[in-house]
Amino acid sequence: MPVAARRGAHPALIALGAVGAVGAGAAIWGIGIERYLFTVREASAVALPPGAASLRILHISDAHMAPWQHRKQDWLASLAELKPDLIVNTGDNLGHENGLDGIRRAFAPFAGIPGVFVHGSNDVAAPSPRNPFRYFLGPSKKNHKPELLDTDAMDRYFTDELGWTSLNNSAARLNIAGTDVDLFGVDDAHRDWDRLDELPDAIAALGTRDAATPVLGVTHAPYQRVLNGFTGLGAHAILGGHTHGGQVCLPGYGALVANCDIPLKQAKGLSTWSHDGRTVPLNVSAGCGHSIYAPVRFACRPEATLLTLTAQPRR
Repeated sequence: MPVAARRGAHPALIALGAVGAVGAGAAIWGIGIERYLFTVREASAVALPPGAASLRILHISDAHMAPWQHRKQDWLASLAELKPDLIVNTGDNLGHENGLDGIRRAFAPFAGIPGVFVHGSNDVAAPSPRNPFRYFLGPSKKNHKPELLDTDAMDRYFTDELGWTSLNNSAARLNIAGTDVDLFGVDDAHRDWDRLDELPDAIAALGTRDAATPVLGVTHAPYQRVLNGFTGLGAHAILGGHTHGGQVCLPGYGALVANCDIPLKQAKGLSTWSHDGRTVPLNVSAGCGHSIYAPVRFACRPEATLLTLTAQPRR
């Protein structure tokens, strides 16, 4: 081979080696480090009716818990020290057939703190191996032969031991620190388990609402049809999860996929949603976990949100 040709190959090999080194470094960071960098994202919004008391909400989502994930369990348990007024759990708590063991350890300190929850599909069916590149083709498809989980046992733990209220296609009025709060929610819209048409009757069954009563909408998957429906039903703020914030993001750009039809720029964090002339705060949690078959986070730290909602000024 001519000397010039041999010399010309060196820059290409150097570039290839650099790309490989960057890729290896990113994998080490995402798999070995960032997925354990749990953080509390604090946010606030003026959202509630005039005269309403401020509301501090701990928003937890997408734990995808396996029993051996003790670091995540310890971190979740420590969040009780934030002393929120209300806990909102937007689903996908389980990530293993014995995931409830880890959830019990993680959530035990939350007993007695008012809370609500909705289901994600992984509260019903165990995760399965997937090709991660398929997410770029659109929202993931239903697993036709899922391993069913003990959803009833999880729900009993939430309701009987923690004192939380299910909002799966239902509504509730809770007294939070002496103030009534109305909440409604749906089951997992990603699996078409949501029943938006049932919510008007469920809300009406709560009875007359004071003008200063806060109204919150809760969903696992923030599909646009759900966000539009919640806004139309009078929610003052909406909370969702499911997206993992993209889970593997591009630094400086953000999420590459959302696994639903929400705009990518709203795949995590606090933004607003507008429909039929109303605009309300929307908080989408990036979640604190991942599938056991995709143990990675990159440019998207696992999180919970401490969301403070305050009242609009009186006119």
